[in-house]
Amino acid sequence: MTGQAASPFKQPKAVFAVAFACVVSFMGIGLVDPILPAISHDLNATPSQVTLLFTSYLVITAVAMLITGWVSSRIGAKKTLLVGLALIVVFAALAGTSGSIGGIVGFRAGWGVGNALFIATSLAVIVASASGGFVGAIILYETALGLGIAVGPLLGGVLGNISWRGPFFGVAVLMAIAAIATLVLVKPLPIPERKTGILEPLRALRHRGLATMSLTALCYNWAFFTVLGYAPFPMGLGAIQLGLVFTGWGVLVAIFSVFGAPKLQARLGIARTLYLNLFLFALVVLVIAIWTTTPTVLIVAVIVAGVFIGINNTVTTQAVMTISPVERPIASAAYGFVRFIGGGLAPYVAGKLVEATNVHVPFFIGAGALVVGIAVLRTAHKELAVAERVQAESVRPARPADPPATLELATALGGTGNGVIIAAVDDSPVAAQVTATAARLAAVHGRAVHVLHAQEHASTSESSANGEALGQAEALVRAHLARLEAAGVPAVGHVLLNAADHGAVGRLISAHADELAARAVVIGAPTHGGLPALMDASASRELWRTVHCDVVIVNPATVPSEPAPVTG
Repeated sequence: MTGQAASPFKQPKAVFAVAFACVVSFMGIGLVDPILPAISHDLNATPSQVTLLFTSYLVITAVAMLITGWVSSRIGAKKTLLVGLALIVVFAALAGTSGSIGGIVGFRAGWGVGNALFIATSLAVIVASASGGFVGAIILYETALGLGIAVGPLLGGVLGNISWRGPFFGVAVLMAIAAIATLVLVKPLPIPERKTGILEPLRALRHRGLATMSLTALCYNWAFFTVLGYAPFPMGLGAIQLGLVFTGWGVLVAIFSVFGAPKLQARLGIARTLYLNLFLFALVVLVIAIWTTTPTVLIVAVIVAGVFIGINNTVTTQAVMTISPVERPIASAAYGFVRFIGGGLAPYVAGKLVEATNVHVPFFIGAGALVVGIAVLRTAHKELAVAERVQAESVRPARPADPPATLELATALGGTGNGVIIAAVDDSPVAAQVTATAARLAAVHGRAVHVLHAQEHASTSESSANGEALGQAEALVRAHLARLEAAGVPAVGHVLLNAADHGAVGRLISAHADELAARAVVIGAPTHGGLPALMDASASRELWRTVHCDVVIVNPATVPSEPAPVTG
């Protein structure tokens, strides 16, 4: 079972080099907010012109997402990462030296290309380089994401108080450091055998579920970036004050992305969580629309919006990866293309609407976009329901022929109501002891053993990468089945598919145990505590909460250096 990882903060230097770059990259989301009024004043630009900083950056990021898979599958993840970092360094520095709003907008577009290449490969590089497994890698990535979102506006406010050019030069310097560290510390990663076609993300949008989720995200991002891109203007605050406001917003985004979203999804399910969250976000944007010219209400509402943005980022991304029939990087690119288009156009349209009408109208439209998003999402209700079901692939012991033991296995299983013993395993050292304990329980009670392993995926609130290959998952299960078979213990194996997060792993095992009317589930105790355990959605906790049979926990401290013998 996944979830028994080492501390995510005990990693090779290469992982921290990329994680540092992730922090700086995600700073860019809110970095420019505190300096928007200053740029407008110093360069004699209208608010709609200044919001093009968001539009050029996000629209170009959206278009570039379509080519990220094509690039990385040909030159490799490390080189793609370095190209992205180099582009960000160059164009962030050029934006800082620009003397016109048109120049900054153009350089932000180049920055967007680098950002797309970086987003598409950073998680994959961290996962491939991490020593703490998938769980540790994802926790570290989410930590970097949250830190970047929270700190970005504050850094933008501090540097922007000196000059509006400061945040651009700050990003250039920090990303240059990250690029050098990545070049030196990260080992080259293998180039994928299969080359991704440049049109694959667009073809993936033919799938109804993926297209519907992406359009819902477009509506959501329209409201999100209307608030992020235009709300600083009516607040009437200085750079540092704006930085503090959006730091509060960013802290809530980070907290609810990492902690709140998994809990809500576990309690309500994907569909109901999204419906409720989009509705509540629409109410907050409606408050902003009504009281746009009341700074206190506007500031509080913008900060509170971080709650719903954080939840939506995580749940929507997980849903997209679960609902999609294509490889995760392709699905991520297709989804990113559509949603960033909405986020890029919204701030510019908001500026134009204010010039033509009044300051309230863009936010009313933002609230309306969220209502439209709910209606669009409703058309994919069946697909969302399917995404929440248990999906498993049975794996039998690999043998050249069907010997009598296989027949005994079929007889021993006999159906779903025979009270089997489940061994939930992962690739940790304790897994062998889990299987041995399950075998002893099966022998005492005259039961069969079901070996369960959840196929791990690397998916976060902002990105997704291919995780454990199905062949690797099958091989792991087969290794445990071979040991049980050698000991004469009847057994069958299962690989559980499409676990969107670690909590989902526990719920998948629980549902499988209920389906088999299992007598007991044997698991290994989590080996991390403190902050990592808090940030992990906890497969163990979800299993304990939902399963309807006994749970036997194997203490990792008792695991011998040699694999435990399996006895029948």
